[in-house]
Amino acid sequence: MKASDALATFLIAHRVQTCFELVGGMITHLLDSFAESGQFNIVSMHHEQSAAFAAEGVARHTKGKTIAVAMGTSGPGATNLITGIGSCWFDSVPCLFITGQVNTRELKGDLAIRQQGFQELDIVEVVRSLTKYAVRVDSPDDLLPALHKALSISLSGRLGPVLLDIPNDVQRAGIPDALVEQWLNLPLEIDKGPEIEAGELMKLEVLCKGARRPLICIGGGARWSDSMDAWLGAADALGIPYVSTLMGHERVVARDNYFNMIGSYGNREANWAVQNCDLLIVAGARLDVRQTGSDVEDFARKAHIVQIDIDPSQLGNRVKADLNICATAESFFRAFPLREDAFPNVDENWSVELHKQRDRAQVDEYTDWEISPSELFRKLNCSLALHPVDYVCDVGNHQMWAAQSLRLSANQSVHYSGGMGAMGFALPTALGVAIQSRNKVVVITGDGSLQINIQELDTLNRLGLDMTIIVMNNSVLGMVKNFQDMYFDGRDQSTRKGYSSPSFTDIAMAYGIEAHRVANAEDADRVLNLIAGRKAPLLIEIMMDGATECRPRLAFGSKLDEQFPKLKD
Repeated sequence: MKASDALATFLIAHRVQTCFELVGGMITHLLDSFAESGQFNIVSMHHEQSAAFAAEGVARHTKGKTIAVAMGTSGPGATNLITGIGSCWFDSVPCLFITGQVNTRELKGDLAIRQQGFQELDIVEVVRSLTKYAVRVDSPDDLLPALHKALSISLSGRLGPVLLDIPNDVQRAGIPDALVEQWLNLPLEIDKGPEIEAGELMKLEVLCKGARRPLICIGGGARWSDSMDAWLGAADALGIPYVSTLMGHERVVARDNYFNMIGSYGNREANWAVQNCDLLIVAGARLDVRQTGSDVEDFARKAHIVQIDIDPSQLGNRVKADLNICATAESFFRAFPLREDAFPNVDENWSVELHKQRDRAQVDEYTDWEISPSELFRKLNCSLALHPVDYVCDVGNHQMWAAQSLRLSANQSVHYSGGMGAMGFALPTALGVAIQSRNKVVVITGDGSLQINIQELDTLNRLGLDMTIIVMNNSVLGMVKNFQDMYFDGRDQSTRKGYSSPSFTDIAMAYGIEAHRVANAEDADRVLNLIAGRKAPLLIEIMMDGATECRPRLAFGSKLDEQFPKLKD
């Protein structure tokens, strides 16, 4: 069997059947085999970075259970994948990246030259620090063993990306049918990760029984756990409060005892809860500077801290917990069911005070703007509350406005670029989500972010997906401009000076997509009401000139519960 056909057959056998790519000479054998199989959904993108993000979107929608392929040709095709590879690496998303390579006889090997073949590039060495496994396959006999290993590793433990670099002559070589059959019949070797130990569970139970003001924090490492929603539902029924990080917020339904997102751009009530609890149980959050603020010693100043993480290297890193538990979030949720006796000594005033703090914080902090972001998202929450929706957010002020104000209903999720924080993430990732889910997908983006992968508007129009793009256009790179206002006396090089943005309404229409421009709050009410009933691509451009703040926010060096601006009593 031809090697590229064997690779396609193997992927189909393991239900890896969606491929995002930009065609190039060194992947034509692979693409032909995928197409001739008749069992692949091949989506041609206009940039390999977009292909990488789209493949990430497939895994994100399925909570890491389905892998897609992102593929690029040798040289620039391979390097264009790197930002998407890094995004998967930092946010623990499984994905298979395949790059074409020049023929093995054209490789420079150990020669002290820069390049032998045209577009030759050692992509394996380039991405080694951003992948769980990366290898160049120099023999057809090694192709299926490497592929089996790659998929197994990607789906094991802390999930992540893998890469195979396949020379052109290996792709078109023959593999004995018996060898293909052998590898097709061998199940993947998937290790789900460490489970919580009995001794750790006993220590946790002691801390819980002594807690008067307990608080649970859900991080990105817990967001895909199958048991999380039911476990949080039990916490809500018992009146046990919980908060989340940005990545944890992706899957947390807004119930009564959810007090929203912590961190530098977090909700006031969430940060107050962290600083006033006496027990903080952190599931799957690495507690980085955006979550804790820079004053690590003051984080959760009154609390015993329990940190649960699949990755032992994350435990005791920035924050020194009182109890470190190396286990999967799923293992923790299953081993520690929330029964009535789990927290027997909770102060009844704890919940009362938290609700007061949340009610106090539910004010519109943008009344001086023509269009208030918090009001806009409140209206979006109401209009789409009964619809299955995947929100996908780009990076910038609009991301933080969304994270502060989106309230997820059942059958809804939101997807953020977390660790990489990549502008240009949302549109291509949303394409992958939409292809996999067939739910309504709503993109939240800004003028700066959308321009990075704006070419994929053509892909959206070609596919005709149920997707709405909301462009919050402030005609400036607002988040960095805000930094310049705080730290550089308002000097705005490259955020306003030297920066420009087009009419996205006109561009969308040129791509064949229905588009509306919103200039005031009344227009916003009218146009947002179009989203629920729309089943085809739609772009809404919201004009927000000069809107460069996220309120509240934490200035560097301030304590977590000292966000700016201060609320009036």
